Amino acid sequence: MDIRSLQKPLKEQYRREPSSSRITLTAKGSETATPLSCSVDIGRAIYQAEAHKGVGGTGTAACSGDLLIGALAACAQLTCQLVATAMGVPTRSIEVSVSGDMDLQGTLGISKDVPVGFAAIRLQFDLDAPDATPDQLRALQEKTEQYCVVMQTLLHPPKIESHWSLSN
Repeated sequence: MDIRSLQKPLKEQYRREPSSSRITLTAKGSETATPLSCSVDIGRAIYQAEAHKGVGGTGTAACSGDLLIGALAACAQLTCQLVATAMGVPTRSIEVSVSGDMDLQGTLGISKDVPVGFAAIRLQFDLDAPDATPDQLRALQEKTEQYCVVMQTLLHPPKIESHWSLSN
């Protein structure tokens, strides 16, 4: 697949009309019959999510933490594949694994000293690229990390606004 040819008209359009490159992604969570689960609609698919088993969920669906590290794994995987293809780095396989650590005492409000959320997140890139040069592999790593949207968002968090519409 020729990624450069595929992306060329998009890049040309974005250079001509910079505002056309700006997108807004949306997701909507909706309640289900139990307060331990919800549906998440991203516009192209609906996913079921639930509270982690460690806070009372059943463990049969992805929790929000799973979805977050899953998004990071997907983004890192796709970015690495696209960059390798665009740069002509010969690979046989690329796999990305993500793991994250958190202490559920924070989430459950047991300890004010324990933060809510992930304390550490690790990405493991496993490349089978015996014909790639060390320079190609260094460039692949640099560009993958530079262009991975989810990784860069987590490294440099955006301003988050919260608005509530309340009814009595």
